[in-house]
Amino acid sequence: RSPSRGLGDVYKRQVVSRGGSVLLVSRSAEKLAGAREHILHAVPTACESSVQTEVVDASDESSVVEFAARLSPGEWDGIVCSAAGPAPHGPIGELPTERTLKLFSSKFWTAYFVCKHLGPICTDGGAIVLVAGVLNRRPGLNCVPLATVNGALEGLTRSLALEFGPRLRVNCLSPGFCDTERFDNMDPQRKAAMLANTAASLPLQRVGRPLDMGNAIDFLLRAEYCTGVVLDCDGGHHIRQYANPTTDPMRK
Repeated sequence: RSPSRGLGDVYKRQVVSRGGSVLLVSRSAEKLAGAREHILHAVPTACESSVQTEVVDASDESSVVEFAARLSPGEWDGIVCSAAGPAPHGPIGELPTERTLKLFSSKFWTAYFVCKHLGPICTDGGAIVLVAGVLNRRPGLNCVPLATVNGALEGLTRSLALEFGPRLRVNCLSPGFCDTERFDNMDPQRKAAMLANTAASLPLQRVGRPLDMGNAIDFLLRAEYCTGVVLDCDGGHHIRQYANPTTDPMRK
């Protein structure tokens, strides 16, 4: 289960193409309708029942409890939670605390509630995949909110892998910089410069694509001997060199 499109679109299409079904969950009925049509159009073999939708505010625990009560135990064998709201950036002394609290509400507490209330009704042998991010693995300046919420998600992953095992596997994707629709509203020139600058700093010399993240999520869902894993899918962001190689004295 993952809201709308972006990095989660690929694995959902892969599930449907293999004859499986997906249930998309989001607060936005409009996004859900668009995501459903996109998948049905992209997978010619899909039938109408292959893609279901539910409008749920997963940051509200009571809404998740009500949603779980509508599902039949053992009906689903995989849960993916990739929800996240706007990420505040700036020095901790200048950032309004309310913005960080909203990030935790949308990204951490959503995952917590989903695991707490949907995990117990997931099929035995199933899997849960959470989504954190590279800024915990490799912090950046002015990124305290993202670094801390991602760290909390990694801790949740490892703790639940112990608590839910062996019945369920629990893993976490740690994506790096990915070119998704979240940047569509940026000035095109600024976006291009940002992508090029980031790509130049990475060992693989490119930023991530939704396909990369979708394949990683699909792997974590299906890897039967992986649990408690935080998978870096970041083009080497966590080991990248920030220094300019042409002026770095350590390279001479």
